[in-house]
Amino acid sequence: MGRAILMGLVTLFVYEVFQLVSLFPDLVTQQDEVYPGRGRTLVRADGKSYKFLDNRCHKAHLLKRNPRKVTWTVLYRRKHKKGVEEETAKKRTKKSQKFQRAVVGATLQDILAKRNQKPEVRKAQREQAIRAAKDAKKAAKSTKKPAAAAPAKAKPNKPAQKASKPMQKAAPRVGGKR
Repeated sequence: MGRAILMGLVTLFVYEVFQLVSLFPDLVTQQDEVYPGRGRTLVRADGKSYKFLDNRCHKAHLLKRNPRKVTWTVLYRRKHKKGVEEETAKKRTKKSQKFQRAVVGATLQDILAKRNQKPEVRKAQREQAIRAAKDAKKAAKSTKKPAAAAPAKAKPNKPAQKASKPMQKAAPRVGGKR
């Protein structure tokens, strides 16, 4: 008698889950919507419910088959791009266009003028800049020499650290482990 009442409660619970699943198709494990009056509902001991379209889906779930590896599932077809060609045409990729713009500190005319220069002119300018940098370095070195000739100051010696006293050992602990 008690078992029959319990079975009645379980079927009532399954029926309520069935209605809930038909209202919210995103609770369904399959990708297709399961309409009311169709399919099969599995309610696990922890209360989680699954709605299956047919016996094949139910058995695959019980065998713990991965829907991405089963060829007839929506997830497999979506993963391996089956039947997509008819739905959408190939997307065209946009080609990037090149624009010539000014940069901070250089106008577009300056950039174009430098690009159109002959290599000999550019090489001469580079050598002249290198020569000017070397001259500036020599001038800086020559002004620095008299200052370096001054007698070096003796660094004050730090006092040596005091020797630390040896610590006394703590008295041995009395008693056993426990």
